[in-house]
Amino acid sequence: MKKLLVIGSVWPEPTSSAAGRRMLEIIELFQDMQYQVTFASHANPSDNAIDFCEYAIDQKQIELNSSSFDSFIKGLSPRVVMFDRFMTEEQYSWRVHEQCPNAIKILDTEDLHCLRYAREEAFNQNIDFNAESLLKSELSLREISSILRCDLSIMISEYEVELLKNIFKVPESIIHYLPFLLKQSPKLSNLNYEERQDFISIGNFLHKPNWDSVRNLKENIWPLIRKELPEAKMKIYGAYTPPKAEQLHNEKEGFLVLGKALDAKAVMQSARLCLAPLRFGAGLKGKLLEAMECGTPSITSKIGAEAMKGILPWSGAICDHAEEFAKSAIEIYSNKSTWIEKQKDGYTILNNRFQKELFAEGFYEKIKKIETDIEAHRSGNFLGQVLKHNSHRSTKFMSKWIEAKNQSKTNV
Repeated sequence: MKKLLVIGSVWPEPTSSAAGRRMLEIIELFQDMQYQVTFASHANPSDNAIDFCEYAIDQKQIELNSSSFDSFIKGLSPRVVMFDRFMTEEQYSWRVHEQCPNAIKILDTEDLHCLRYAREEAFNQNIDFNAESLLKSELSLREISSILRCDLSIMISEYEVELLKNIFKVPESIIHYLPFLLKQSPKLSNLNYEERQDFISIGNFLHKPNWDSVRNLKENIWPLIRKELPEAKMKIYGAYTPPKAEQLHNEKEGFLVLGKALDAKAVMQSARLCLAPLRFGAGLKGKLLEAMECGTPSITSKIGAEAMKGILPWSGAICDHAEEFAKSAIEIYSNKSTWIEKQKDGYTILNNRFQKELFAEGFYEKIKKIETDIEAHRSGNFLGQVLKHNSHRSTKFMSKWIEAKNQSKTNV
């Protein structure tokens, strides 16, 4: 049986982050192709991680900067190795190349980190983001180098695919667009307009854009909404809630910070409107996809809705300014006919842009083509081979130096 090794910087947590859900969707595509899957990570165990047995995935705890990984991967002999982000590729790719040179190396970018950080920096400096500025970023150099070293990079956002092709000139042959994947058409929500109350915002607090979004709600948007809807509540959910977020909890203001939701879909479905005023970020927003699945319209920013709707109308409203954001939220929350229309728009987006059947076959064909002649595939990316040769040498020596240093400490 063919084997897939996934090397993760963290254990997948689909109930805590969109990245965890995304990882399981990709793994399932490989399982559809009869791959036996092993997930390995050097991260500490997580209480929120999946039950690997339930998903028929083998689990392996590995060490960072340790030659023990070499014997592990050589014994496993995977046909495909997938890294969960570019930093993981930097750490392990050279070892994979030495022990399994013919293994197909795939990078699941999740989102372009250099884009997310550049937007955050522009926001903090109160300047407009310019995509050309990415060319001057050290993080861009690292991330694009990682993409070029891999045989394929899976991109979740059409916008980011275009950035790679047009700004960074990455060969199209090593890029594959694969959004979130739904196994079936969304079912109509059991709860109608009258049965739903209040607003919801949800997102893992370890993700900086989510924390800033909550601050934006508290400081700029919620006071405007609360003034017009004094009985409504703003419910904030998110895993790994820090004390600074808990301090925003205020019963009198109707601003409730409630921690990790035990059932994210249940709380989303009971809300009338989802608010996501993201001011920076990248990739696709799992919270907004989940809102549409639950029949909950949403108000978000241009960055929040980026690459999600195509030419279709949004399931709610897209606003970048607090006053406009609050006005749209009040209008949709208070108007039943508008709310129902926006709910239907969400179902249309899901059915036309995120059904698994629209993307699975193309992914299978891409992997099979690379499997058939990996050398021919790599010959079309000569720059990647150059980067692999030089970068692997420097990374290898650094890793071995760290390993030797750690061993000397142990022996003292």
